[in-house]
Amino acid sequence: MTPIAGLPLTPPTAPTLSGQQSATATGGQPFKNILLEALNQVNTMQTQANEAVQQLVTGGEVNPAEVLTTLQKADISFRMMLQIRNKLVQAYQEVNNIRI
Repeated sequence: MTPIAGLPLTPPTAPTLSGQQSATATGGQPFKNILLEALNQVNTMQTQANEAVQQLVTGGEVNPAEVLTTLQKADISFRMMLQIRNKLVQAYQEVNNIRI
């Protein structure tokens, strides 16, 4: 049987900022890059899940348990990214509603 290679979803590390220094000056990544990297990981997991299902449906030599695990990983990572997006939108709306 051919194993399905999975990409582990590791949470990105937040950059540490001190004072007025930027993330790149302190050696960390900008928030944009962290978010884009996480989105790419989620996209990769979704693609791998689709390929695993295709192999299973077309009769490829793949373990159904591995396909299920791959699908669950992709689902959990997508739901987590959706929650992050919701929190970002909520934070933006709160900042936008602040009266000066």
